[in-house]
Amino acid sequence: MNYLLKSEPTVYSFADLQRDQATTWDGVSNPVALKHLRGMKPGERLVIYHTGDEKSAIGRATVVSVDAADPKVPQVEIKAGKPLAVPVTLAEIKANELFADSPLVRQGRLSVVPLTDAQYRFLTGN
Repeated sequence: MNYLLKSEPTVYSFADLQRDQATTWDGVSNPVALKHLRGMKPGERLVIYHTGDEKSAIGRATVVSVDAADPKVPQVEIKAGKPLAVPVTLAEIKANELFADSPLVRQGRLSVVPLTDAQYRFLTGN
């Protein structure tokens, strides 16, 4: 499985993740987003998406570990990957039929979104 993680760049940006090299992804409160965090597995691929004024997929990351012992606050450790060659805007995402049924466009406030392999390839170019 692949996931998209949304972050407000003024709070924690992809550049911050690259600087830190790894972090625990937290601050998630939506029950559906928490369910997705609990379901993550080490090695799964992530796309980091900036919300706010940017509204663009920015970079890649990978799940390192998941501790879901406390289901209300799962601890998901992620490590930074490479930035995308070209950020993919929300407008480009919405215009692509691959995302027609995606929670990314149907549930705009959802901060952890599952991605199909085809959606991941579109966003990352890989």
